[in-house]
Amino acid sequence: MNYTLNQLQIFLKIVQTQSVTKASEELHLTQPAVSIQLRNFQDQFDIPLTEVIGRKIYITDFGREIAKAAEVIIQQVHAINYKTMAYKGQLTGRLKISVVSTGKYVMPYFLSQFMQQHPGIELEMDVTNKQKVIESLENNEVDFALVSILPKNLSIEKLDLLQNKLFLVGNPYQPVENKENVKDFFESLPLIFREKGSGTRQTMEKFINQNHISVLKKMELTSNEAVKQALLAGLGFSIMPLIGIRNELRNNELQIIPMKGLPIKTDWSLIWLKEKKHSPVSEAFLQFLQKQKESIAHETFSWYEKY
Repeated sequence: MNYTLNQLQIFLKIVQTQSVTKASEELHLTQPAVSIQLRNFQDQFDIPLTEVIGRKIYITDFGREIAKAAEVIIQQVHAINYKTMAYKGQLTGRLKISVVSTGKYVMPYFLSQFMQQHPGIELEMDVTNKQKVIESLENNEVDFALVSILPKNLSIEKLDLLQNKLFLVGNPYQPVENKENVKDFFESLPLIFREKGSGTRQTMEKFINQNHISVLKKMELTSNEAVKQALLAGLGFSIMPLIGIRNELRNNELQIIPMKGLPIKTDWSLIWLKEKKHSPVSEAFLQFLQKQKESIAHETFSWYEKY
């Protein structure tokens, strides 16, 4: 047999995602490239690793055994890399962070300098909705999570990184009736929602419920980018985090609509389980943030302060 490390990694990702398409997305490869590597890997075995029924791929029992072995091999490769870097006196290991979808506009800036200082660290950052972020933290699958709403039923510690501001946003070319009463104003607007499980959705619904508003729900979309595109197209209005619409505001493609009770202010917080035993890497990252978070926030997000 002459399989490669790349083939092992690709096959393991296919097993984890149960999909060639999803595996290609997570590996940042084209779907044909992943399919070719899967076929080349399969050619080295007389027993099927997968089977396709309809358009869905299934992993055989033999395939799952091979995936377990592949995972062990990949872990050993990482261990060799870490030992090499450690021998050179460098901090090594993995840093795993789960980030709510809008947090992708925040977290990379608090990681950049740290990752540059420690090239021996491998970063795994999963960007998903709040519900899945909390699940990964609760299952101790990650070192940290970035959220804008703290989980209520989880014992955690936190480090606030940046204030989160949510405004009512719409297309500047859409007419907006000038109504003084917040309830009357919102009940006349077609509102666009994020999906259930989203922190932005939760914040928006809390505002609506507190003001006893009966809304005209226009649509529900599964990402901040999808909501933004719907707003740009003039399909409605939404309460959105300021952090994700900087360019659109600057280019006058979207507008903030002044409204009593807005903006809603929360914090972007890095959280971790209270009893978490930090690895040397996660402990170093935490110490870095405690020293540098204010300077990073000021240097990168100074534009934020005028809103």
